Amino acid sequence: MARTLSERDLAILSLLAPEVTDPLCPGSGHGFFSILPPVSNHFAIDDADFLNRIEQLPDEDLTYLAGLILDGKESIGCMRPEHVVLLADEIARRISMETADSIIGLYATGVACGNEDDEE
Repeated sequence: MARTLSERDLAILSLLAPEVTDPLCPGSGHGFFSILPPVSNHFAIDDADFLNRIEQLPDEDLTYLAGLILDGKESIGCMRPEHVVLLADEIARRISMETADSIIGLYATGVACGNEDDEE
C-alpha cells in the first residue's frame, strides 16, 4: 500500500542513502513510498554496499523498519532477493530470528508486495 514517508522515514532514508538530495524516484519522478526498495534498487552499488548501509542503522531504526514491514507499511516485494536475505540476516542478528523468519515468509509468499503498481 502506498504511503507518504514520515519525517522519521525520510531521516532513515537519508542515513541509508546520504546521496539522496530529493526523495523522488529517479525513474518515475514521484515520491518514494518505501525506504528499502530505493536503497536496494537505486543506491546500493552491490550486495556488500547494501549490507554496509543496513549495518549503519541504529537498532531502534532497524526495529522500526522491521515493524513497518510486518505491518505491511514498508514494501520489500520489489527489492532484490539477495538484499532481502541480507536484511533478514541483519534482523536475525540484531533483533530476533522470529522477526527475520516472518519477513522472509512475507517476501516468499508475495504478501510483502502490497500494491506494487503504485510503489517504488
